[in-house]
Amino acid sequence: MSEVYVVIPAYNEGEVILQVIADLHKHNYHNIIVVNDGSDNNLEKLLRNEDVIYIKHLVNRGQGAALRTGTKLALKLGANYIVHFDADGQMQSQDICPMLENLKHQNIDVVLGSRFLDKTSKKRIPKLRRGILFFAKIFNRVFLRVVYTDPQNGFRVLNKNAAKVLNWKNDRMAHASEILYLIKKHKLQYKEEKVNIQYSKYSLKKGQSGKDAFKIVWDLFINRF
Repeated sequence: MSEVYVVIPAYNEGEVILQVIADLHKHNYHNIIVVNDGSDNNLEKLLRNEDVIYIKHLVNRGQGAALRTGTKLALKLGANYIVHFDADGQMQSQDICPMLENLKHQNIDVVLGSRFLDKTSKKRIPKLRRGILFFAKIFNRVFLRVVYTDPQNGFRVLNKNAAKVLNWKNDRMAHASEILYLIKKHKLQYKEEKVNIQYSKYSLKKGQSGKDAFKIVWDLFINRF
């Protein structure tokens, strides 16, 4: 797995990130880049003795910016495949392998995780997030002319060629739709793969509020890529 790098954007995820890292190690993913996106000092202390590649933003810039920083670093370090993975424990390490297999053995540049292709994960999606996803789907169809089942899912695997051309600009949550637009713009081959997203009290507590949903909607309309 030396050619695979896992990029984790993290903002004050001290409660769960050690467990996320341990599970990735358990599944033989050892090139882990944690981008501390302006968190408090507790996260840095927790990661001090962990077997990870650590990099820090001095201020909170947003998930899109953290993923961009981590992806560029992974390319510099020689990654052939880059996994975008959350720090809150919702994504499952065992889902990475089938995504990688698709990327390696088919003529595919990007594999996108989808909760809507897994019946159990689909049922677990909270109502507010369903609303955000519904709007994102409509926006993508109307303005970007792209159709995906789960447009705001940040679980994705890129080959190095895709990582080089997917130069998204949006620093915050709307980066997910921008990446989908760029996949189409650059005529990259992609596939959606079912993923099993596990919601917990912790992740739901940190989840998107109505205010967050408005920010995503605003970013989508303002940028329009």
